Amino acid sequence: MYRWQGLDDVPDGWGPSVVTIGVFDGVHRGHQRIVGRATAAAAELGLPVVVVTFDPHPDELLAGLGVDAVCVLPFTREFSELGPDEFVHAVLVDRLHAVRVVVGEDFRFGYRARGDVALLAELGEKYDFTAEGVPLLADDGVRISSSEIRERLAAGDVAAAARDLGRPHRVEGVVVRGQRRGRGLGFPTANLETPPYTAIPADGVYAGWLISLDPGGGEQERWPAAISVGTNPTFGETERSVEAYALDRDDLDLYGTHVAVDFVARLRGQVRFGSVDELVAQMHRDTGAARALLAGD
Repeated sequence: MYRWQGLDDVPDGWGPSVVTIGVFDGVHRGHQRIVGRATAAAAELGLPVVVVTFDPHPDELLAGLGVDAVCVLPFTREFSELGPDEFVHAVLVDRLHAVRVVVGEDFRFGYRARGDVALLAELGEKYDFTAEGVPLLADDGVRISSSEIRERLAAGDVAAAARDLGRPHRVEGVVVRGQRRGRGLGFPTANLETPPYTAIPADGVYAGWLISLDPGGGEQERWPAAISVGTNPTFGETERSVEAYALDRDDLDLYGTHVAVDFVARLRGQVRFGSVDELVAQMHRDTGAARALLAGD
């Protein structure tokens, strides 16, 4: 898959293509539906499909949906002030030679979001492309959206978030040295240093997977895990952390490794225990619950 950082990166010889535009943060099932429609249209026409999106972007997820290229546009003031016609000509016509444009039915574009799907179709007649607005996806009458998924994560409902995403919610980071209390208690954890603005679920203990990643973001190994999110109140700490214990493994050396944590289910909320012995007893119960839950996953 090609990755272009801005329109200037698009090769001069790039020919006709099917284009879909959106933020695609998280690439949830609604996004997958739009991209899927674009790839189907591209297959019908025998053309490549290009996703136009904005930083930050989950291009590795888009690659898995059959996308040929991702063009990441920097959202500058100059760009934000392009009128709808200017936007279409600069992005879709001049550089990407769009033959068909597939977007969500609520897509807006151009200065102050003045453009909609109807205007996109009108401009398509002017510039010789067709435009398609894909109906938004909903479950039980509730529209699947990135904001709705973030609300589910903030409530700790990772199972509902996974249904909307079409996969477990994932948090990535580099394993760094923490207080090393887990090892002393018999539960050595990988302490993740996560990027800013990562969508981290509510404080509590979760069942999920700890995954080591290669430099390109591909999975190397995965282990069933009990995951703790929170401030470790039993020890009076205040800094929030994400720590994952690979079940029944005390031989892993992951310091400096890029890893991912996939959240499958919430086991309980964060609790301040009266003693370390109470905490350790609960950790045994947590790991047992995680082991049973993940056995058939």
